[in-house]
Amino acid sequence: MFPNLDPKKMQSVMKQMGISQEEINSNRVIIERDGGNIVIDNPQVLKIKMHGQESFQISGDVSEEQEAGISKEDIILIMEKTGRSEEESRMALEKHNGDLTEAIVELSS
Repeated sequence: MFPNLDPKKMQSVMKQMGISQEEINSNRVIIERDGGNIVIDNPQVLKIKMHGQESFQISGDVSEEQEAGISKEDIILIMEKTGRSEEESRMALEKHNGDLTEAIVELSS
């Protein structure tokens, strides 16, 4: 952001401006929303306090889960293994509560 600026100096300037940062140890971050969730594995989470407000900065390995905890990656895998459509693959996964093997067996019959 600011080249050649000492990190300690940056912390000092931020403190003078009333901004503080705290790293939060996390294993996984899930953002719940209608229609599915955004899942961030191996996250790096920073809590930033500024003028009485808290905000979070999150980075990591991002994936999306469809409703009922079924990930897009699982649907794609079923589609590749069975040659079926996305809708058929998703429905089979939902029917078998996300069990990949059961969904593949059903769609392969």
